[in-house]
Amino acid sequence: MNVLTIGDLTVSAGEIVALLGGNGAGKTTLLETVLGFRPGAVSLFGRDVARLPVEQRVALGVGYVPERRRVFAGLTVRENLEAASSLPTDARRRRVEEMLALFPMLGERPEARAWLLSGGQQQMLALARAEMSGARLLLLDEPTLGLAPAVVADLFHRLTELASQGTAILLSEQRAGLALRAARRGAVLSRGRIVRQGSASELLADETLADLMAGG
Repeated sequence: MNVLTIGDLTVSAGEIVALLGGNGAGKTTLLETVLGFRPGAVSLFGRDVARLPVEQRVALGVGYVPERRRVFAGLTVRENLEAASSLPTDARRRRVEEMLALFPMLGERPEARAWLLSGGQQQMLALARAEMSGARLLLLDEPTLGLAPAVVADLFHRLTELASQGTAILLSEQRAGLALRAARRGAVLSRGRIVRQGSASELLADETLADLMAGG
């Protein structure tokens, strides 16, 4: 069963799909439509959710990591994670410890204020926050922006781990080569329309990919 269907785009459980396109291609708009910030036909977990508000889509199992992270700068790592969950106290604490174990760079600094973290650590915190509710579909908007290569590699390693556990991941990226090396499939967006889809290997070998992405 497809976890997400929006137009011609689908994402299945345990699959990473790269949503590719340049600035203004419509990637963020598509993610916001999935979340319910914008109107549009969307199916989540086999259910038509076009009329469901954002909070009900999140309750179904949708997690979102926005561009430029947007963590709570004045809260500690632990407090950021706790704020992202509505679980009962004991269950929430256990989930926090699970996230600190899954993301070692956070586990090393659980009491640090978020504004003191590096860009890479903040990105991991944003990802861990999205996973606090046990998201079955994870949406990421330009997650590698401003990150060093070693941190990007660690980020994709964590995403691969989450996918191996059954999480469906839709990854919005301008850096096609990076995204397609982590993804199973990719879709190229231009002017709000999907103009090309294929396996990651097919798109990596496509000599017209750069031109498609430059279409805006």
